[in-house]
Amino acid sequence: MIARTVVDNIRKRLGDRKVLVILGSRQVGKTTLFHQLFDANKDVLWWNGDESDVRAALENTSSARLKTLIGNHRILVIDEAQRIDNIGLAAKIIYDTIPDVKVLLSGSSAFEIKNKTNEPLTGRKWEYQLFPLSFAEMVKHHGFLEEKRMLEHRMIYGYYPDVVTQTADAKSTLSQITNSYLYKDILMLENIHKAEKLERLVQALAFQIGHQVSYNELSQTCGLDNQTVEKYIDLLEKSFVVFRIPSFSRNIRNELKKSRKIYFYDNGIRNAVIKQFNSLELRDDIGALWENFLVSERMKYINYNFHYCNRYFWRTHAQQEIDYVEDKDGLLSAFEFKWNPKAKAKMPKAFSTAYPNSKFKTIHRDNFYSFLGIDYE
Repeated sequence: MIARTVVDNIRKRLGDRKVLVILGSRQVGKTTLFHQLFDANKDVLWWNGDESDVRAALENTSSARLKTLIGNHRILVIDEAQRIDNIGLAAKIIYDTIPDVKVLLSGSSAFEIKNKTNEPLTGRKWEYQLFPLSFAEMVKHHGFLEEKRMLEHRMIYGYYPDVVTQTADAKSTLSQITNSYLYKDILMLENIHKAEKLERLVQALAFQIGHQVSYNELSQTCGLDNQTVEKYIDLLEKSFVVFRIPSFSRNIRNELKKSRKIYFYDNGIRNAVIKQFNSLELRDDIGALWENFLVSERMKYINYNFHYCNRYFWRTHAQQEIDYVEDKDGLLSAFEFKWNPKAKAKMPKAFSTAYPNSKFKTIHRDNFYSFLGIDYE
């Protein structure tokens, strides 16, 4: 069920020499993608960075040693490559000295892959990101009407593959993911010893979806200094737990210029963190769930369809605000999110005056599918 556009694009890249880097949180299907590409190919060498002998073999290596390790294989797949020190250098050596070998790396922690592969692999790699399953993918899998019926369930339990395929065990699956995988790379690779404070920070972020985030307030809530809060949020973003959206500012003096909102990649993970799986009629956070769902699903749509735009929210000191703004080639599209189709919203006068050529649309549960790239009329 991985997005066909991504699979097709990756297949096209298999014929050139560049290293393929596939990033995404644990359990979203990176290994499944590799098997989908290569299961019938006997010429593939499979390594896993979670295995100590693989790490030892690659952390301090040379071209001669790599040629011996790879042998006659023409494709090298390394899962969980973020566990391997200097993996970028090893991949660069293969690229430079063993030109008939194609290297594919997967990483569940972008901070490790990017910090240690970005420089060595500059100009030598293609990079893709995988997400939990999407509304659009599930529509293609079992049809629009069935997936729309599942909307409230998805807002609560999200789109992790194991959650989607085993709905009866959704709670226990999400609990296992948050307890076993969510912070694994951060705690292990960054040697963080204050796990309870990291968890408290994630819970605080879960309660602030849709609101501007203050590092100072978070530091007081979690018992961490501002610098540590910012560092932990950066690590959470680079391990695909949360992502930030900045405020938009171009013309108006009283626009917020350095603020940010923070969203979760998946609603199910957000709800598991705060241990709230109540049905929507029993919740007081429907607006936050709806906003997180739409912003994360829109991100999947943009990435999987290779659209290039900048994403923001907009707010002034006078409390005028817009939930979400896209800037594509200088053209602004503004969106307000309302769960209730009857709720009214209009473009704030300050925004329309400052940006007269911008577009505005309210996204609610009766029209959201077009916002996610589904044509159903």
